[in-house]
Amino acid sequence: MESILDWVRNNTDLIIHYTIQGVLAIVILFVGMRIARFCEGLTEKAFAKKGVDKAVGSFVANIFYALVFAASVLMALSQVGIETTSFIAILGAAGLAVGLALQGSLSNFASGVLIIMLRPFKSGDYIEAGGRAGSVQKIEIFSTELRTPDNKVIIMPNSAIMSGPIVNFSREATRRIDLVIGVSYDSDLKKAKEVLQSVLDNESRVLKDPAYTVAVLELADSSVNFVVRPWVNTSEYWPTYFAIVENIKLELDANDITIPFPQMDVHLHKD
Repeated sequence: MESILDWVRNNTDLIIHYTIQGVLAIVILFVGMRIARFCEGLTEKAFAKKGVDKAVGSFVANIFYALVFAASVLMALSQVGIETTSFIAILGAAGLAVGLALQGSLSNFASGVLIIMLRPFKSGDYIEAGGRAGSVQKIEIFSTELRTPDNKVIIMPNSAIMSGPIVNFSREATRRIDLVIGVSYDSDLKKAKEVLQSVLDNESRVLKDPAYTVAVLELADSSVNFVVRPWVNTSEYWPTYFAIVENIKLELDANDITIPFPQMDVHLHKD
């Protein structure tokens, strides 16, 4: 114990020096983190003010945050006397090993860059990718945040999105509703077609151009199937879909046109 106290007394100036340097390093790191957050927020606001897509602004802001934070760490290490040049060389060698171990994360980063460059979707678009569907909230360095219609948040790795087909339901201004309506073989086909057409004519959200299609699709096992294909604005797709399906059933019932259950005729032969 006495030897420790002697060492402390003999090295008081050195201890004070490194204590001050350590405190300064912590302050630099803390301030650097605050500056990184400030730069991230400032970048997002700047992109939003310029009318740039929110998802792009979020991605670039994340990169700015990572760069400023890394610079703060290097400055803090330099403050405590660690040679940053050699440290960077060590980091480079370690980075290679870590990169091989974290190929998935690097793939996510590369996929994020591709998303920003190719722009298959933007913030607010409703997409289906990687087996999941939702509205795009933001694109980050390694992942993309989706929100489902029932308000669930899905964090999708960027590589999962770019590794397969991407279906963007919001890019075009109009969409087509595809319905198959079956009626009984005993029904009057001309009357059934007129009823289906009247439902579409009475729905104000159905577009006149392109014109809708109502036609006999097939003579199926249990029914005669009509294809009903109206065009609507993308923003009104689901409300119009629900309304048309309901009104078709009501109008067919009102005109005594039957939608048959699946059925099978069985013939018995007695020897």
